Amino acid sequence: MGQRVFIGIGVAIAVLASACARLAVWSAPAKAPSAERTAAARSADDLFWRTLHDGDYDKTPAALTALQAAYLDNPNDAVTAAHIGWLHVWRLGERARLDPVPPGITDEAVLSRRYFEEAVRLNPGEARYQGFYAATLLAEAEIHQDEKLRRQGYYTLLDAVAAFPEFNDFTAGYVMSSRPYDSERFKEGLDDQWRNLDVCVGETVDRRHPDYAKYMRLETKEGPKRVCWNSWIAPHNFEGFFLNFGDMLVKAGEPEIAVTMYANAKLTPDYAQWQYRDVLEDRVRNAAAYVAAFRQEKPAPGAPRIMGQSRFACMACHQN
Repeated sequence: MGQRVFIGIGVAIAVLASACARLAVWSAPAKAPSAERTAAARSADDLFWRTLHDGDYDKTPAALTALQAAYLDNPNDAVTAAHIGWLHVWRLGERARLDPVPPGITDEAVLSRRYFEEAVRLNPGEARYQGFYAATLLAEAEIHQDEKLRRQGYYTLLDAVAAFPEFNDFTAGYVMSSRPYDSERFKEGLDDQWRNLDVCVGETVDRRHPDYAKYMRLETKEGPKRVCWNSWIAPHNFEGFFLNFGDMLVKAGEPEIAVTMYANAKLTPDYAQWQYRDVLEDRVRNAAAYVAAFRQEKPAPGAPRIMGQSRFACMACHQN
């Protein structure tokens, strides 16, 4: 009897200790966002935007150093955390620039996810952060072949789309563009791109003849629909969107519709300054020939690649 009592007391103590530990974690104060940004953060921002808009991939380490120093100085700054996350996304997304691509490039997904997670904690109302956080969860899940993490990323992405469809429908579709062309996730990603057009113009865009010319009068720099157009943040967002959409349609086996989608990129007056005009013109000429190439999960060196696997996966929208 005494031994049983002793064991029972031991179990009770263990349960109580576990409960106390959970209570201690639960009751800890939440990390609060900073009310002001430091001079170091603003200076690091300037370097971030110069590096991004110049398309200077090789200078991302210097920009990261400045941002990380600013973050250590003030780890409650959501913007700084998000910018660090974004640079890691860029390094991962345009890894085709590297020859050879080092195995350690996968660490960029882990680091990006961690900083976007922090940005979301500090500013949960910013749905753009949530979309990038979901995308990095999915990237990390793919690296580790972790189904639980994959599902977490997928449903986080659906929440982000619901919160800001004008922005995150594209994010969702772009993430899925790398999936096999005959997979349900790729088809869902293509649907996301169509819905992105619909929500931007306020009606259902013609799926067989998606000529965007009649919608150009809707361009705005205000409100949630501002992200449907070019901006200071993404000076060629419009062109990049239609380049990717065309690529996804080619991969889906619809090159004729893709040619119309590619042509929409030319509707903006900014097209003349876009660095990737030659890429788009090549797509228009060779859309039918690129169907098989875009379906390759691991393209050969020098082979045509869908935008999401290319050297301009981010810069097609963000480079001046």
